[in-house]
Amino acid sequence: MTKKIAKELDRELQARADLVTEAIDSLLPVMHPRPLYEAGRHLVDAGGKRLRPSMLLLAGEAAGGDAAALASAAVSIELIHNFTLIHDDIMDNADVRRGRAAVHKLWGLSGAILAGDTLYSKAFQVLGMTKARPDLILGAMNMLSRTCTAICEGQWLDMEFESKERVSEAEYMEMIEKKTGVLYGAAAGMGGLLAGAAPQEVAALDEFGRLTGMGFQLQDDVIDLITPEKVSGKRQGGDLIEAKKTLIIIHALANNVSVPVFGKKDASAEEILDGIAVLEKSGSIEYARSRAEDMVSRGKKALQVLPESKAKEMLLELADYMVKRHY
Repeated sequence: MTKKIAKELDRELQARADLVTEAIDSLLPVMHPRPLYEAGRHLVDAGGKRLRPSMLLLAGEAAGGDAAALASAAVSIELIHNFTLIHDDIMDNADVRRGRAAVHKLWGLSGAILAGDTLYSKAFQVLGMTKARPDLILGAMNMLSRTCTAICEGQWLDMEFESKERVSEAEYMEMIEKKTGVLYGAAAGMGGLLAGAAPQEVAALDEFGRLTGMGFQLQDDVIDLITPEKVSGKRQGGDLIEAKKTLIIIHALANNVSVPVFGKKDASAEEILDGIAVLEKSGSIEYARSRAEDMVSRGKKALQVLPESKAKEMLLELADYMVKRHY
């Protein structure tokens, strides 16, 4: 991706992120009881790249729809994403998210659970406000509800991995498909569906989103290791010392690579960098990169059923960005 294309993509994504942010202000106002809605808006207002709702809008545009008409559906995707973040942070007892204190650190466990549940229920409410035919809205609601179930399944699998000595590559890929891929799939699929796309186009958009979402997660695993904290905002090598069984670690263990720092929570910065160097030398980091690129390549091929358009071109560029980003 050239710098010119990257700048244009950033500009287009920002325009859609701004549309979503504006819609959030009207669809999720802070009202009585204020602390509940302030807790719910805490991470939502922290920003983020809003890639999932932007993907929904671009998919809708690629299917001939209007971004403004799909804004509430895009908000629903963003609310579901933030609902999962709040609950993930509770389960991981995380302190920080997006440079802010985690919701449960400010409002307590009960407050955070209620804030997450509120975002979940509001997501379906605002999805129902989408300017589309009732039957298409119902189809989108079915798609989103199935997606939320799959996300819970993926989170459960991730929890199970903590107590398993070894995790296979197939098990890991199933987990990231459910925990991460399906929400990107729903975003793209719902965008096409609500815009009136043909069933085969909706299926193709869903596949595109799901596969590129999996590539996004694999790249996240790489970023955790190779990107300094001052760039990513997260401790470098956090997954490594927390003993997360990512594809990188799975590959290393399968090839009898010893990584002493794995699971060592009190590891020094020097020890972490030494462990990362071992994983680089073993080819495990490059293996995860190659799998991410493969996911995205397969996802892009799924879009061949769509007619050429500026929105389709941006979807393809977005897919490339998801595995070439550094934070």
